[in-house]
Amino acid sequence: MASLNLRKQGMLKLSQCIIFLCFFNASFAQALPKSIQLEYDVSRNGKQFAKVEESFTQNGKQYHVISITKGLGVYALLGERKLTSTGAVTKTGLKPSRFELHQGTSAKKTLIADFNWAKNTLNMQVKDEMKTEKLELGTQDLASYVYQFMFNPPIKDEVKVTLTTGKKLNHYQYKVIARDYKLDIAKTSYKTLQISNEAAADDDKKQLWLAEDQYYLPVRYKLTDEDGDNFEQTLTNIHVE
Repeated sequence: MASLNLRKQGMLKLSQCIIFLCFFNASFAQALPKSIQLEYDVSRNGKQFAKVEESFTQNGKQYHVISITKGLGVYALLGERKLTSTGAVTKTGLKPSRFELHQGTSAKKTLIADFNWAKNTLNMQVKDEMKTEKLELGTQDLASYVYQFMFNPPIKDEVKVTLTTGKKLNHYQYKVIARDYKLDIAKTSYKTLQISNEAAADDDKKQLWLAEDQYYLPVRYKLTDEDGDNFEQTLTNIHVE
């Protein structure tokens, strides 16, 4: 009889814990911003060559992300690089429906990815060719994936990211390098979480610093490509509502 009572108490505590977690997740989701504007400076091997302006907006259960990169000096001749992502906001975060990449006015460089969740297929259009991949649960795109951290902050020391570049479907394995790391950027001090991917020999090495005190928004990126060139994207302005 005592054993039965202990089991009942254990089940009651478990139920209370589940209720608390559900309430906490619901409250956290409601507290997330509906409008975000971010601006970055981008450098290549220590020399600034571009600026990035991004916006995230949530209207009801739908979201919209726009990211525009503008080259400086001679790089401006390449035209603007525009990424857009649209989709739904769910209990587990962002669920993209369409991703587009446009480079200047060149139609040949346009990439389009359509997410068919009903059929679990990802359709990617590159020029006049169509490529189809199996759509995996949680798949993001180049414009949406960093905002997914708002809904699912890295709790464990390993983070898996599946995303489409518009050309193909990539799988990344990130590791948490540091937590509560103080980073001073644009006269503001952020408490950040640093993650880094386990890059293959022919892949880019990526590092991200996510602001723990600003909804895990990215305040710095670093990328080293297969040629050894170093790119750094650093936050210069943030506006959250």
